[in-house]
Amino acid sequence: MRLDHFRDMVGRMAAEVPADYMDGIAAIEVSPKSLPDPVRAGVYTLGECIPFDIGSDEVVSRVVLYHGSFLELSRERPDFEWRGEAWETLLHELRHHLELKARTEELDAYDWATEQNFARLDRQPFDPLFYRSGEAVTEDVYRVDDDVFVERVVRRLPPVVELDWHGARYEASVPEGPLPLYLALDGLAHQPSGDVFVVFRRKPSLWDLFRPTPAVTEVRAHAEPIS
Repeated sequence: MRLDHFRDMVGRMAAEVPADYMDGIAAIEVSPKSLPDPVRAGVYTLGECIPFDIGSDEVVSRVVLYHGSFLELSRERPDFEWRGEAWETLLHELRHHLELKARTEELDAYDWATEQNFARLDRQPFDPLFYRSGEAVTEDVYRVDDDVFVERVVRRLPPVVELDWHGARYEASVPEGPLPLYLALDGLAHQPSGDVFVVFRRKPSLWDLFRPTPAVTEVRAHAEPIS
């Protein structure tokens, strides 16, 4: 999509946003720039919420969407949906502004979890409990981007694990190894776009503050339905 067409589309989207969500938004802009991640290939910053100081306690921000980043992703992903991605980015950055106004850190925590998940995918060191800063789906179940993490607190690894998933129960063998362990499950019905992990970890203790961050073992297993 050309820059002028993208700018017009974003302008129409901004006009559809309820006025309450636009309070304190000085401008919604489209930049021709591309902002690639400085470390990870194929990752781009699509938008930013940029607050600025007006000399009072009022929070004022401008939202910028980067056309160049959208363009790069569209070249890499044949199924790229410009309108859907633009809406998601715009609403994400507006929520950043609302979080700044409310002085909460929820969205910053989720962004941190996303960065940690990228590090995991790139086989770089990451915080083994990063998923807990993602979206809490139900008790002990979290989502970060397209990946789902089911947490199990154990003293030692069990030989098998059972998982309830979309109304069915599955079972998978658990390999021996150190904790924490990320067990990615294949063979589930209604598999999400990303992976489903059962994360085995020990109960936290005070001594964790004095220990280095443990290495994480990540393995795959095939889950079989239990009749």
